[in-house]
Amino acid sequence: MNAQPVIIPGARALTRQDLEAHWMPFSANRNFKNQPRLLSHAKGVHYWTPEGRQILDGVAGLWCVNAGHGRTEISQAVARSLEQMDFAPPFQMGHPMAFELANKIVEIAPAGMDHVFFVNSGSEAVESALKIALQYHRLRGEGTRTRFIARERAYHGVNFGGMSLGGMPPNRKAWSPVMTPGVDHLPHTHDLARNAFSRGQPEHGANLATELERLVTLHDASNIAAVIVEPVAGSTGVLVPPKGYLQKLREICTKHGILLIFDEVITGFGRVGSPFGAQQFEVTPDIITMAKGLTNGSVPMGAVLVRKEIYDAFMTGPEAAVELFHGYTYSSHPTACAAGLAVLDIYQRDGLFERVRELAPYFEDAVHSLKGLPGVIDVRNYGFMAAVEYEPFAGKPGARGFDTFVRAFEAGILVRAAGDITALSPSFIIEKSQIDELVDKLGKVIRATVV
Repeated sequence: MNAQPVIIPGARALTRQDLEAHWMPFSANRNFKNQPRLLSHAKGVHYWTPEGRQILDGVAGLWCVNAGHGRTEISQAVARSLEQMDFAPPFQMGHPMAFELANKIVEIAPAGMDHVFFVNSGSEAVESALKIALQYHRLRGEGTRTRFIARERAYHGVNFGGMSLGGMPPNRKAWSPVMTPGVDHLPHTHDLARNAFSRGQPEHGANLATELERLVTLHDASNIAAVIVEPVAGSTGVLVPPKGYLQKLREICTKHGILLIFDEVITGFGRVGSPFGAQQFEVTPDIITMAKGLTNGSVPMGAVLVRKEIYDAFMTGPEAAVELFHGYTYSSHPTACAAGLAVLDIYQRDGLFERVRELAPYFEDAVHSLKGLPGVIDVRNYGFMAAVEYEPFAGKPGARGFDTFVRAFEAGILVRAAGDITALSPSFIIEKSQIDELVDKLGKVIRATVV
């Protein structure tokens, strides 16, 4: 057991025992606590460790710090909000910032999507979207529509509904006996044989969307409530939709009266160059889930965006009756709304979505320069999302990706491991020289890998 102290400025040293009480999420707890990777502060596109080592953030925290770390506009807005009102009950009550933030989201949303339901995370956004979809069909007299179609290798959060929709085996294994019933999965679109080293959208794979017709035949459209997909699958290792794929899904859903849900927790708020992936790929879903970039990662918040027709279907019956028996204590929390308003102002004022579009070709060229390095079997990208996939170590799936992540941190860059894949998703304020540094250091780590 490593008992060496971990020094944090302004605080006492933390021993190995001090680290024990915190049960870390999605982490190898024992591995971490024996060799902790601690971050003490952040600014711009950098973190610093407690001992003062600078780390270039290549993943925007966790796909979320789109406008960069340490934005005083956000912290000041949050401070003002806390001083003015620390909490407002969200049930049968409201506060002005919630309505203002909803309107600002609608202003940048796809046309026709004009009502926002606030939650606290991406996982909660997905759960809320599922409930809204089910009740929408019941209100329209189609209560048999209870089945959901998702996709293999998908990630839709960690609540039971989203986990059941998700298609990543490690996330499902322990709880498979109690998964939400009535869920089926489309095949994923990852085709290394034909699409390896694609720049932007792959050429092959639009035909995989027609698998939805097979599932419609199997289950009957009258039993299917919604199809949910990530426009670009993120947590599984950046799977970019083949050309025409999302359009085909939209066509089939419309044909059979099935709602189409885009999980834009990652792609929302500029990550692919437009406010939402729906606009970038020119496919308008019925429901969009969002989180992460909504508050730049500063305060937990998520939301569900729906078409007017869906909202209007709920606005029936007695006027004083609750239309949707769903919500959270911290839905539309004043502090989160203040953060969201400040963040949306930054995006607009600094032209950060446009900046992603401008820098995306440079980012693309940089990451594709890693092609040909030892063990690299694919590089793929879209907007400010990219992935480098490796040949796995023999008999040790995932070990190479994790080893690369650890050694990258030692080299001064923060990347994300997704199995034997390194994912990159930098903040939108990153400079070309910092993109070069990020990719150069990753390339050195890859070259140094011992198979």
